[in-house]
Amino acid sequence: MRHTNATSRAVAVTLLLACAAAGAPRAQSMEWPAYGHDAKGTRFSPAAKITRDNVARLAPAWTFRTGEMAPEFATHREKELEATPIVVEGVMYLATPLGRVFALDPATGHQKWVYDPHVDKAIDLGDFANRGVSTWLDVARPAGATCHRRVFVGTVDARLIALDAATGAPCADFGASGTVDLTKSLRNAPREPAEYAVTSPPAVIGDLIVVGSSVGDNGRTDLPSGEVRAFDARSGALRWTFDPVPQDSTNPVWGSWVGANAHRTGSANSWSVIAADPASDIVILPTTSPSPDYFGGERLGDNRYASSVVAIRASTGKVLWNFQTVHHDLWDYDNAAPPALVSIPRGGGAVAVVLQATKTGQLFVLDRATGAPIFPVEERPVPASDVPGEMASPTQPFNTVIAQLGAAGVDTADVNGATPADRAACMALVSELRNDGIYTPPSKRGTVTRPSNVGGVNWGGVAYDPTRALVILPVNRIASMVQLIDTTAFDFATARRDGSRLGYEYTRMRGTPYIMRRRILISPAGVPCVKPPWTTLVAIDLKTGAKRWEVPLGGFLHDGVQIDGVGSISLGGPIVTAGGLVFVAGTLDRRLRAFDIETGKELWHADLPAGARATPMTYVAADGRQYVVILAGGGKEFGTGDYVLAFALPR
Repeated sequence: MRHTNATSRAVAVTLLLACAAAGAPRAQSMEWPAYGHDAKGTRFSPAAKITRDNVARLAPAWTFRTGEMAPEFATHREKELEATPIVVEGVMYLATPLGRVFALDPATGHQKWVYDPHVDKAIDLGDFANRGVSTWLDVARPAGATCHRRVFVGTVDARLIALDAATGAPCADFGASGTVDLTKSLRNAPREPAEYAVTSPPAVIGDLIVVGSSVGDNGRTDLPSGEVRAFDARSGALRWTFDPVPQDSTNPVWGSWVGANAHRTGSANSWSVIAADPASDIVILPTTSPSPDYFGGERLGDNRYASSVVAIRASTGKVLWNFQTVHHDLWDYDNAAPPALVSIPRGGGAVAVVLQATKTGQLFVLDRATGAPIFPVEERPVPASDVPGEMASPTQPFNTVIAQLGAAGVDTADVNGATPADRAACMALVSELRNDGIYTPPSKRGTVTRPSNVGGVNWGGVAYDPTRALVILPVNRIASMVQLIDTTAFDFATARRDGSRLGYEYTRMRGTPYIMRRRILISPAGVPCVKPPWTTLVAIDLKTGAKRWEVPLGGFLHDGVQIDGVGSISLGGPIVTAGGLVFVAGTLDRRLRAFDIETGKELWHADLPAGARATPMTYVAADGRQYVVILAGGGKEFGTGDYVLAFALPR
C-alpha cells in the first residue's frame, strides 16, 4: 500500500506517542517490567525508599496464594514454585508451575484475573517449574484494544501462549487461537512429554519473542534438540531457528563435533533466561551441555555452541560470536545462570559487556560486541578420561584475574562430618573415588565433582550495581560424585534399593554402554561431606576483578535445628537496589534476607512459610510504597507452598 507523506507523518507521530506512553523511563523506572528487571537481566532497581538505615523495619504487607496446594492441582511430580513476578503499567503478572498466569494489584495482592492452560498434571517432569512471564506492547494497536499489551508464558508441556494483559484471554491472532506448539519442527522430536518443556520466560526484542527449552537430562544421545527460535509477536509465525548442534558442514564449528552420530546429538539447549539488547539488536543465549551429560563418546570434540555463550543478531538469527565456557562438557555444567548485559568502567570510560557466571564457579566478563574476554582467560591442562570410548578436552578455560568463585576439588583438609565417626565415613567415601581436582572426568570407579552439578552458580544468576560496579553472586560449594556403570553388569533392582537408601540417582544413557549414577556427598548424619560454608554470597568489583567481600548465605536445618553461618544450597538469585541493599532468598532454611551491598553484612531477614526457590523483585506501587516480593514453595527439600509474599515498610 502506498502512503502519502501526510499519512506517513501521522503514522510516525502515532507510533512515537505510543512508544512514549509504553516505554518512558518515568513510567517503568519504579516497576519491574521483566524477569531480570529489564531485558538485559541486570536485576538492579532504582527504587530507594527501603534503605540500609530502615530495612530492619520491613514487615509483611500482603500475601496471595495461587491455590495450587488444593487436591485438584495435584501433580505426579512435585511442583517447584520458582517464578519472579513482573510489574508493568500498574499490574503484577506471575506464573505457576502449571502455567497458570495471575494478574494482581501490586499494592494489595488482590486478583484481577487468572488464566489456566490446563497442563496435563500427570507429566513426569524432572523440573516441574515455571520462572515467569514476559510482556510485549503492540504499538500498532490503540490503547484499550484487545491484546494491545500481551503477556507471554511458556508451559511445561511446551506451549508458547499469548494473553491479553487486560483480561487474560488468549490473543486469537497469535498461532492457533493464542498458542504455538513448540514440539513441532524440531530436529530431534521428543518421544514423550517429559522430555521437552519450557521453564523460563521468553525474551522480547522488537517484534520478536525468542524462546528456548528445557530438555530432560541424560536419557539418550539423541534427546530432543535444543533449537532456540524466534516467533513473530503478533502472528506467532516462526522467524528464525538457531540449532546449537550445527547441521551445515560449512558452519565454522562443524568440525568440533566428531563421530558418526555427533551431529544427531540432542540438548545443548537454552533452558535459562535469554538476555536481550534491543538497541544493538542482539540476544545472548546461555547454552547447556549436549546429551547425554556424562558420556561424550558419541560426540567427541569440543562441541562448540554447547555449554557456551552465543550472541545472535535478533533480526536475522545470524550468529555473531560465541564463547565456550566448558569444552566437551562431561559434568552437566550447563550455563544455568542468565547472562547479564551491563556496562563496566574500563580505561576511563565504559564498555558494554556480558556477565556469565557458571556452574564451574567462574565469572566470565565478555565484550558484548565481540565476545572477547575483558579480564584475561587462559587454557589450562585438566585431567584426562580413563573411560573406554571417551576423550575429554585436554584443557579448559580459566580466568586469570577474577579468582575462582568458591571451592574447586576436594582434599583431605576439606572433608567434613558432624562427628569424628561421621567425618571418617565421609573420608572413606571420598578415598574410594577418583579425585584429581576440577574437571576430573566421570569414571567407572566413581569421580568426585566439585563444583557439583548444582554449581557453582546455578540458575539464580547475578545482580549488578552500576553505581559501584559490583556484581553479586550466590555460589554453591558442595561436592558430589558421579560414576559410569557398564550396562552389562548392572542390577536395576539393586539400583532402586540403593537409590532410596543412599540417595543415588540412576539414569540409563541410551545410545551409550553406560548407566550414570550420582549423588551429593552427604555424611551418614545428613551433613555435606565438605566443610562449610556450603554456599556463599560473593561481591566482585568489576573495576579490578577483585573480590570485595564474601559471606555465608543461609543456614542449615539439621534434625530440626537451625544452624546459622554455614550456608545452604542456593537455588535462587539476588537483586540489588539503589537503597544499597541486596535481597536474596533461595536457601533451604526458608528465609528472605537483606544484605548491605558495601560490606555483605546481613541487615534483615524474614522467616517464610516454605523455602523460596526463587529470585525476589521490588517496585514502587501507586500508593507510593516500595514492596519486595518473593514466591515461597520451592518443592522437594524447600517444602511445598503456593505463597506470593510482599514486604514493605510500615505506613
